[in-house]
Amino acid sequence: MEAEAADVPPGGVEAALSCFSFNQDCTSLAIGTKAGYKLFSLSSVEQLDQVHGSNEIPDVYIVERLFSSSLVVVVSHTKPRQMNVYHFKKGTEICNYSYSSNILSIRLNRQRLLVCLEESIYIHNIKDMKLLKTLLDIPANPTGLCALSINHSNSYLAYPGSLTTGEIVLYDGNSLKTVCTIAAHEGTLAAITFNSSGSKLASASEKGTVIRVFSVPDGQKLYEFRRGMKRYVTISSLVFSMDSQFLCASSNTETVHIFKLEHLTTSRPEEPSTWSGYMGKMFMAATNYLPAQVSDMMNQDRAFATGRLNFSGQRNICTLSTIQKLPRLLVASSSGHLYIYNLDPQDGGECVLIKTHSLLGSGSTEENKENDLRPSLPQTYAATVARPSSSSTSTVPGYSEDGGALRGEVIPEHEFATGPVCLDDEHEFPPIILCRGSQKGKTKQS
Repeated sequence: MEAEAADVPPGGVEAALSCFSFNQDCTSLAIGTKAGYKLFSLSSVEQLDQVHGSNEIPDVYIVERLFSSSLVVVVSHTKPRQMNVYHFKKGTEICNYSYSSNILSIRLNRQRLLVCLEESIYIHNIKDMKLLKTLLDIPANPTGLCALSINHSNSYLAYPGSLTTGEIVLYDGNSLKTVCTIAAHEGTLAAITFNSSGSKLASASEKGTVIRVFSVPDGQKLYEFRRGMKRYVTISSLVFSMDSQFLCASSNTETVHIFKLEHLTTSRPEEPSTWSGYMGKMFMAATNYLPAQVSDMMNQDRAFATGRLNFSGQRNICTLSTIQKLPRLLVASSSGHLYIYNLDPQDGGECVLIKTHSLLGSGSTEENKENDLRPSLPQTYAATVARPSSSSTSTVPGYSEDGGALRGEVIPEHEFATGPVCLDDEHEFPPIILCRGSQKGKTKQS
C-alpha cells in the first residue's frame, strides 16, 4: 500500500508528494515530501489529524509506519541505500542499516521487516533487526514489487518470479522456505497484495484488465474479476478490506473499482422458470463451446462499486477502512489530497465523495455532507473491520533520557503486540533487545 509519486501535479515540484502509504490496518496515512515526512490519523471524516511531522530527513521517498505504534521506517534520496528506523514520538533513531544498492520498497509486520532491492530481498527479525535471510536468486525487480502478510503468525511473502510472465513466488517468512509458485497472469505483474489474515493473495498484471485472487498457501484460484475491457491501464494500488469481503483497485484512470468476494458455492442456484431464466441457462451453456478466452471473460465478475476521481494520470493509492463505524473508500493522490467516499456495503453502486483533505496544508472541502449523516448501515461489515482507537503520552521504559534505544537497552514487547496497541500505552510485556547503530545488510545467505 505504498506508492512513490513520479508525477508532479500543476503547481510545481514542491507541491508534489514523493511517496505515500497507508499503514497495515488502514488507520494511518504516511506521506513523504522534499522537506521530510508526515503521519496522519484516519479516525475521523471531518478532521485530518497530523500525528507527527519531521523535517530532519529531506527528500523522503519511503516512509512506513508499524500499525499504530511509534515505530516508523524512512528512506531518503540523500541516502537511498540506507534504511532508518525511528521512534518518532521520542524523535530518536533506533537503528539504521545500509545495503549494497538502492532500497526500492519496505514491508513490515510485527514479526518481520523486508527490504527489497532490485535483485535481492532482505528478511529481518523486526524485534532485534537480525538479518535472517537474503533472497538472492530472484529475477530483476526494478519496481521493488513485493507483498508481506500483516498476519505475523504466517508472515507470507510474495514477489515476482519472472521477468516476462506473471508468476508469483510465495515464501514463508517464518520458516524461511519457498511455499509454491503461482502462474497468475500471462503478462508481467503490476500489483500483489495479501488479505489481513494471509489466507488470500490478489494480483494484477501490467495490462490491468483482470484481477485474480488465490488461496494461500496452496495457490488455487478463487476469484477472477474484470476491471475493464476498453483499454489497458496501470494498476497503482490493490488492497483488501480488513474483513476480506471487498477488494479495491485504483489505476491511472479516473475510476476506482471495488469488487465483492462472494462466498464460494459448489453449484449455481436453480434459475426461475421464466423466459429470462431459460435464456440465461442457454447463454451459460454456450460458453462451453466458445474459445477459452471468450468463455473466461463471460464468467468474470464485474465491479460491485466504483469511486469516481476528479483526475486521471496521477499516481494514487486506495484503501477500504471503517471510520466512525461506517465503511469508507479512501484515495490519496500525488497532488497532495486525500479523498473520502461513502461505500454502501449492501448495494454497492457509485461511492459518494464526502470529504477532500489537503495533505500539504490544513484546507479541506465538504462534499454532500448530508450523506455522512444518514442512519447507520447494518453493522456486519463495520463491526468486523472497526478497530478501537488508543492514545497516550506516558513514557516508555527502556529508553535513555534522550529517548533513544541504546545498545543493550530494551524496547517493550507491546511495540509488536498483536492488538492495535500504541507504543506508548501503559502495558507491561516481556522486554526485547533492539540494537542501535549502522550495520551492513550485505550478508549473503543461500
